[in-house]
Formats: sequence, structure tokens, C-alpha cells
Amino acid sequence: MHLLSASCVCALFVAALLRQANSLETVIGLYGETVEIPCNNAAINAEDILITKWKYDKGEGLPGDLLVKQKNQNVSISATDEYKGRVSMAANSSLLLSAAKLTDQRTFTCMVVAGADISEYPVNVLIYKTAAGLEISDKAEDLEIGKLTKLGKCVAKDSNPAANITWRKNNTPLANGKGISIQASVLVDPVTGLSTTSSVLEYSAEKEDTDAEFSCSTRHAVGSELVSSPATFTITYSTETIVLQVTAQDPLVEGDNVSLKCLADGNPAPTAYNFHLKGELVKVENTDTYTITNVSRDSTGEYKCSLVDDPTMEASKNITVSYLDIKLSHSGTDVKKTAGQALNLTLQIDASAGVKVSWTKDNVKLNKEPTFTKLTYADSGRYECEVTMGLLSQKDFFELAVEGVPVIRRLSKKRGADHGHKVLICEVEGSPKPAVSWSINGTSLDETPFVNGKITHKITVVPTANLSVSCSVSNEFGADSRTINVSSINGEVRMDKQGPSDDNDQTKLVVGVVVGLLVATIVIGLAYWVYMKKSKQGSWKTGENEDGSSEEEKKLEEKVEENSQKAEV
Repeated sequence: MHLLSASCVCALFVAALLRQANSLETVIGLYGETVEIPCNNAAINAEDILITKWKYDKGEGLPGDLLVKQKNQNVSISATDEYKGRVSMAANSSLLLSAAKLTDQRTFTCMVVAGADISEYPVNVLIYKTAAGLEISDKAEDLEIGKLTKLGKCVAKDSNPAANITWRKNNTPLANGKGISIQASVLVDPVTGLSTTSSVLEYSAEKEDTDAEFSCSTRHAVGSELVSSPATFTITYSTETIVLQVTAQDPLVEGDNVSLKCLADGNPAPTAYNFHLKGELVKVENTDTYTITNVSRDSTGEYKCSLVDDPTMEASKNITVSYLDIKLSHSGTDVKKTAGQALNLTLQIDASAGVKVSWTKDNVKLNKEPTFTKLTYADSGRYECEVTMGLLSQKDFFELAVEGVPVIRRLSKKRGADHGHKVLICEVEGSPKPAVSWSINGTSLDETPFVNGKITHKITVVPTANLSVSCSVSNEFGADSRTINVSSINGEVRMDKQGPSDDNDQTKLVVGVVVGLLVATIVIGLAYWVYMKKSKQGSWKTGENEDGSSEEEKKLEEKVEENSQKAEV
């Protein structure tokens, strides 16, 4: 019985070798974790499987048994070496290998017996491990421009396979080339078999590398990318350019302060500078700034700064102090002039650039500069000029008062709306404001505002008889008076009652009175002509003047004038 079993086993083994797959399946496991190695028996019905056995390649063609499971029986562990206590079988016949090590990288074979057939499924196992960390060490203190210098060493510890390290500048990968040298090395731990990769970067810095961030990274076949903390380096180089920076208010005006700052591109920066201040040399140490206080228009000019150690390295800047001065020939005080006179007005401007001038009178903009060749009362007011130069502006003003003797420009009258009173109107021009008085008392006194030397005064009267009313005006320069005849309101009422109240009859009455007065004037003139003729005839006898009596002639002219005034009223 035993011999038959041995013969059968040998036959089955030979058949299994004949049916072994030509290629191996590969399974990747993670270091220290459990690896599941599949048994590729999906093509065989599980009910037909009699025996499942796992073994491994010990090397030199020697197999090692791990476990076996017969149908309807529990798994039997046969491992006695390094796999003792580390192997088990899953429900799907996969081999479970715990605490994976690098020594587990070998071939494991699943053998399946189903009826008279024996199949084998070899699986190649690889164990991977990501690096334990990534850091930059042995960092340089500084980098000198144009000199290949060891920047640092990047180390990726305990990985499998060995890590591939990439250097980056500002997240841009670096490669061997001009000014860049990268050398990598790998060290394998004799106990764990894990690899530690070291990469050294030598770098020739440029000025633009100031504040640049250097880092290193690695990406494993499994797991995420590892990136080191960024490192920055001091880039040292000599000064190549120098700039003078001016800080001041805009615009810079007299009384302001100006800060001069000398900026050199060397690193480390110079610690001492010379400032050339319009012929004066000032040396400053441990600072790059010099402040000029309380500048004046004389401060305008060229300023320079240079290195104390290398005076040929210098920079310059022109500084302009803006100024704007104005002066009115009549400024800030009351200017009093007599009407009809001329006022010579001049505006002097002293400015560092072109200006614009604008004028206002009593806050109303004028289209041009005011000129006064013959002053009128309307010229009185507050004149203000504003001169602007960019953001600068200056203002000045004067108060002009045109004065003179008051004059009554017009004295008039009009009948009230109810025909029961008359309104007398006195229009006056003069300055200062004239005082107005009437030779008659009245009511409803009204006075317009005193504007541009003009004022109008009104008075309401109810005359009971024909009157001659005077309007008198005066100020400190003199006085004026005019008279107007005012007829009686009662007389006008009686004339209104003599006929019908319609306007046509009133018109006829007035025309009749005027015609009568004209006829009387003609009669008087005719009588005067007859009288003169007789006088001339008599003069031949008496020797009197041919022109007649001038005294009588004056009396007649006064009479005619009196009649004319009555007709007007």
C-alpha cells in the first residue's frame, strides 16, 4: 500500500511539472505588513479539489514546505524554519504571510490536486518599503556667485528598492549640467537589507538665487511622494550697481524734508556710504540713509552717493524744490477809489515752473484779469486771484470800494393802482451809500438793496394840493437834490366827476385843457410880437435899444415855462 502511494505521488509530481505555467505571477507586498499570495485555482471547481499545498523555493532548487490542506480537513502547518508562525491560508486558498521581510522576496508555489490532475501555480513575491524620511543635511553657510559649492546632502533612509532622489529649486527639478553637479550613493543595511540613498548637490549660484528655495524629493513605486523641507541660502557677491533713491513729498516744497537712500546690490550690503550734497561730503556708517531737513529753493540741484571703499561706484539724482510766490500791488486791505479814476493793478509771480491764473469777483469766476481804466460803482467788490502750479496753489485778494458824490439819476412819479395816491421814485447812484430824504411826509417807504453803488427810494403820498416835492441825497462826499411837481388828488377827482366815468371822456377833457393852454400861449406870443413891434417903432424916436427890454423878455420866458410845467402835471 505504501509503495503504491509513493508511485502515485511520483506520477502526479511529473504531471504537475509538465503543466506548470510558462510565466510567473508577481505580487508586491509592503515591508512589515501581511502579504496575500493568491492561488490561481479559479479555473478548478472548489468541490473537485482534494489537496491544496503551499511551498517555497529555498534556493539552489530545494523546496520548502509551508502548509497543506486536504478536503474536509483543517490546514496543517508544516513550516519549521523562518516561516513558522508566520503563514496561514485564507478561505480562497491564498497564502497569508505576516510581517513581510526582504528575505521573503522569492517564489511561492501553490499545488492543487483535483481528481487525477495536479496543477502548480508559482508566484514571485517582491517586498517594497518607502523611505523612512527625507532631509537635507550638511548645508552650506552661503553660496558665492560663480563658484561651484556643496549646497547640501539629501538622505532617504531605509527603502526598498533604493530611493531615486531629485533636487529642486523653487519646485523646478535640477539636473547635471552647467553649474550643477549631483552625485548619488546607496548603502544597504546588512541586517534588514533596506537601502539608504544619499545625494549631494554642488551648485554655482547666481544673483537671482537670492531667496530661492532648494529641496529634494523622491517618489516610490508605492506610496506618496516625499519632499524635504525647503532650504534657503545666503548668496554673496560684490556690488555691481548702486542707486540713489529720493523719498519726499510730491511736490517737494520749501520747508519739507528729503531722505536720500543709497541702494547697493552687493551681498552682504556695504556698511558705509558717502553722500555728496552740492559740494559738501557727508559720510554715514551702519546706515544707507541721509535726511536733509527744511529744504529751500536753493536746495535744488544734483545729489550723489558712493561707496566709501570704492568711490568710483556712485549714483546721482536731481532734486527740484518747487516754490510759488505771488504778490498783488493791492492786497488784503480795502482799496478806496473815486469813480472815474483808474486803478493800476499788477500781479507779480515767482514760480519754479509754469502757472495758471484765475480771478473771481465776489466768488463769481471772471473770464480774464480785471483792468480798471475808468472806475465805476459797479467795479466795487472783493477780487481774489488764485495761481496754481501743479498741485501747488497760492491765493491773494483785495477789497475795492469805488466812492463818489451821490447823483440823482432819475426822479419820477406814478399813480397808484387805486388812483387814490401817488408813488414818487428817486433813483440814486453814489458811494458810500447815500442817505435819502424827501421834502414831504409820506407812507410805504421802500428802499432797494444798495448794489453796485445804486439805490432806489420810493415814497407814497396823497397830495391835497398841487405840490413841488424834492428828493435830496447826501454822503460824506457831497449832496444832490431834484424837484418834481405833483398835482392834487382832489383836483383830479373833480375833473373825473365832470363827465362820464369812461376813459374816453377823461381823455377828451385832458386834450381840451392842453389845447386851451396852447391857444393861450399863442395869444401871449402874438401880443408880445405886437408889443415888440411898437417898441421898435418907438425906439427910433427915443433912441432905445433895438432888441427891446431884456427884463420883460425874461418875464415872458418864465411865464411860458410855468405854463409848460402846468401842462405836464
